[in-house]
Amino acid sequence: MENSQQNTTVSSMNDKEKMVVGIDVGTTKIAVFIGKKDENGNVKIIGMGRTDSVGVEHGEVKNIVETATSIKIAVEIAEKKCNVKVSEAYVGIAGHNIKNTFQRGSKIINEENHIITQEDVDALLEEQKVKILPPGESIIDIVPQDYIVDGDTGIDNPVGRIGKVIECNYNLISGDQNNVHNIYMSVERAGYKVKGLILEPIASAEAVVNDEEKSAGICLVDIGGGTTDMSIFKDGILRHTAVIQLAGNSITTDIKDAFKIMPPQSEALKTKYGDCLQIESQKNAIVQVPGLKGRPSREITLFALSGVIKARVQMILQQVDYELKNNSLKEQTFDKILIAGIVLTGGGSKLKHIAQYTEFITGISTRVGDPDEIFLSDNSDECSDPMYSTGIGLVIKGFEFEQKYHSSDDVEPKEEIKEEQTDNQPIVEEKQKKKDKKSKQKKDKNNSNRLVDSIAKFFSKILDERVE
Repeated sequence: MENSQQNTTVSSMNDKEKMVVGIDVGTTKIAVFIGKKDENGNVKIIGMGRTDSVGVEHGEVKNIVETATSIKIAVEIAEKKCNVKVSEAYVGIAGHNIKNTFQRGSKIINEENHIITQEDVDALLEEQKVKILPPGESIIDIVPQDYIVDGDTGIDNPVGRIGKVIECNYNLISGDQNNVHNIYMSVERAGYKVKGLILEPIASAEAVVNDEEKSAGICLVDIGGGTTDMSIFKDGILRHTAVIQLAGNSITTDIKDAFKIMPPQSEALKTKYGDCLQIESQKNAIVQVPGLKGRPSREITLFALSGVIKARVQMILQQVDYELKNNSLKEQTFDKILIAGIVLTGGGSKLKHIAQYTEFITGISTRVGDPDEIFLSDNSDECSDPMYSTGIGLVIKGFEFEQKYHSSDDVEPKEEIKEEQTDNQPIVEEKQKKKDKKSKQKKDKNNSNRLVDSIAKFFSKILDERVE
């Protein structure tokens, strides 16, 4: 039997079999992950597909046709690995135009001794979605920071309190409207429905950072191919995001230009020998790079290679440090409140000594994070690579959205009442007759009342004319 006949459609599964698909539309790769929850409720990746990304520049879709083709290829690879048919997915979004806008929303409750409910909180959030943005921008996410109830500030959750005025400080995250539109068109052109857009820094954090670290205060730095994405958490809340337009591709380009070699050779050198620190022993280590046809090979010392890499990584980390030292929470800059430090992830985090170099630049303890708690059915090593943090995080975040917003989709439809003769059928029919009779009497009474009113108005008009 053909696989297509055995495939299960992701969107048609019941709650126990529910699967979520995440599509990471990156600058260098398109990565697709299909996840399922095990008996303990933990997310397990059961299929993945990857292909080179074509049509994406610096995290933004530029060529819809080429991007759609890449998405289609990656999805089909993932489908074959777990024998399912994908129809919809959660898709990551990044790009250098991501912005944070802080605003306050308020709601007056016209009821004495009103106990604030979740419906009140949700209604206040919905009002923020109609805020007017600058031309060309689109809302990606709205993150509540803290609440104020009748002037009482610093409230994490107002539900259950009595109040007449509820306010909230929001972090409104927006992005380029064209990029949002292009992502939707690319996925839909490939044949799939976008179930939701998720900010990539938030998704990456889901895969490599735990709740305790988010509560203590942590900065996730995802060094991808086209951009370096930052997300800062404190007290379990996303406080700040930033996108830096320097990343892994910048390093590859620097190597290419410095040593006059081809891009694939530059990428291979970075991946295999890349180091952020220059060490004396590297001076004697030489790598030979084959020349083009008829030309001699080039000899490159690892010391020189590390020097090129270090210069670009330093620029990236200095911008990370700038974001930490020039943005604050409650009058404290972020670098002062990150108890859990910095976590590096993404393909760029695999460079040697990058954690140590980050600590040197920022003065903050740093570790490299990979999604090591998520396992692929056949090959767990494949999913533990930091470059897949975003894709896996999209699946984890997707399950969270499914539970919060789409739980009603999985409710089985109520059984229709069959028009069959049963033992209590006469009783049902009698009740219905009484109901119909009562309804008819009420209708007749209403008609009678209207007739009386009409007659009264007629005589009243005659009397008025006679008086005049």
